[in-house]
Amino acid sequence: MIKTSGLQKTYWLGHNAVKALGGIDLEVKAGEMLAITGASGSGKSTLMHILGCLDSPDEGQYLLDGENVSDFNSDELARTRNKKIGFVFQSFNLLPRISAMENVEVPLLYAAHPNPSKAAIEALHIVGLEDRINHEPNQLSGGQRQRVAIARAIVTNPSIILADEPTGNLDSKTSAEILQIFHNLHDSGRTIIVVTHDDQVAAHCSRKIRMQDGFIQVDL
Repeated sequence: MIKTSGLQKTYWLGHNAVKALGGIDLEVKAGEMLAITGASGSGKSTLMHILGCLDSPDEGQYLLDGENVSDFNSDELARTRNKKIGFVFQSFNLLPRISAMENVEVPLLYAAHPNPSKAAIEALHIVGLEDRINHEPNQLSGGQRQRVAIARAIVTNPSIILADEPTGNLDSKTSAEILQIFHNLHDSGRTIIVVTHDDQVAAHCSRKIRMQDGFIQVDL
């Protein structure tokens, strides 16, 4: 499903070059549950952004389902994101003045879905939040907001879920509940990639890679 070879990415801070990725070779099979770990600045978020088609490498190749994503233009990247990839972030990234259901509907606005409300309610049911569909984010707990974010990520039925520190703002009990949802999604056949600095979160994944200074140091 995912195959990268020689991925490199450099950012410029003024006249100073910061090498975020030094050459990443990675394969992720369909249906895997993978954790990407490493300290701050190790390159794990940059790698996730490239895998999620939010950014492009300076050098190297990224194949997604056999397509060379590394050569896509911005419109092609956007279509791939909307069709194949769902995103879950630590800060939830919900729109504050609309309901849970309307937040979940947002990705469907770009997909010309025939019945976005029905699809959103079904996604909220999957994450156990069908009784909060009309609540705005400020009326929900942190765990409930993350459930809305997961529902938004899966509403287009993507094959890949990318989660960036998905339990970082949650207590241990709520974190366990959120991780169980990811396990359920994994059991349904989706590929799950979790970026985390938390070894306990990484332990929930069947495979773990650890990054350091822009390279993969460990692949277990």
